[in-house]
Amino acid sequence: MRKRAFIFPGQGAQYVGMAKDIYENSNKAKELIEQAEEAIKFKISEVMFNGPLDELKLTSITQPAIFLHGILLLNELNDYSISASAGHSLGEYTALVASKTLTPMDAFLLVRKRGEAMLAAGIKYPGTMAAIIGMQSEKLVDICKEASAEGVVQCANFNSPGQIVISGSIEGVKKAMELAKGSGAKLVKELVVSGAFHSPLMEPAIEELKESLEKTVFGNSVCPVYANVTAEPATEAAEIKNLLLQQLTAPVKWEETMNNMIRDGITEFIEIGPGKVLQGLAKRISRDISIDGIEKFEDLEKVS
Repeated sequence: MRKRAFIFPGQGAQYVGMAKDIYENSNKAKELIEQAEEAIKFKISEVMFNGPLDELKLTSITQPAIFLHGILLLNELNDYSISASAGHSLGEYTALVASKTLTPMDAFLLVRKRGEAMLAAGIKYPGTMAAIIGMQSEKLVDICKEASAEGVVQCANFNSPGQIVISGSIEGVKKAMELAKGSGAKLVKELVVSGAFHSPLMEPAIEELKESLEKTVFGNSVCPVYANVTAEPATEAAEIKNLLLQQLTAPVKWEETMNNMIRDGITEFIEIGPGKVLQGLAKRISRDISIDGIEKFEDLEKVS
């Protein structure tokens, strides 16, 4: 018997026009967007559908926009059957809706708060991130430790073999980039971001998000959600809340997460939401799995 998992993308997957076709083809989508916009008193669909891109790229808008895209698709699927779920960073919240841990609207409000808190932390403690291609993770961890003499820096996203993102203070990241280049990395590229995500510079966001998490009702998951922080399955509400707080400053162990899901018998993965980033990573992680994506309204027929 095949075992299927839904996986959900994180920040960076956004684009102008996202989810517009779902909205135009579904009354359920229209109702959900209206409900979400009423809850935050902001017409987020206007920015999603029409831009401008600079506004869509603001963390406080990007995160709820990407989440909403995934939820609109999930809402169309109704009775689906999955053995597990996981999401990359922000995508973990969509995965928690897929596993019935959170209601769509509760998760949406948490994601909005998360985006606002992370944006504020980035303003308070300016930082940056950089993609490092073609380097062993152990070597890059050592480089970050060495570069920490210049400022805060750590591995933030272990995405796939040889594809890692580092995060921290401007001085720390610049030094790590310099050392990575000198140690033979194939590509070292600074990213355009509004903060040092998944680094200690996001500490201020923890207290802000903690208050919202404590007020939100979490259920136990109906299927395991593989957490970014541990790369292992979680189902208990209390543990999941704690992991979501840790996630703000801890690395995203995506490669290990995918490998552990495969270890546990998942053979079919479906990325739900904007873009195809996770499908690309999955192909680099394993050639022995089935991977597909649902991004547009017309893609929904892929899930039976």
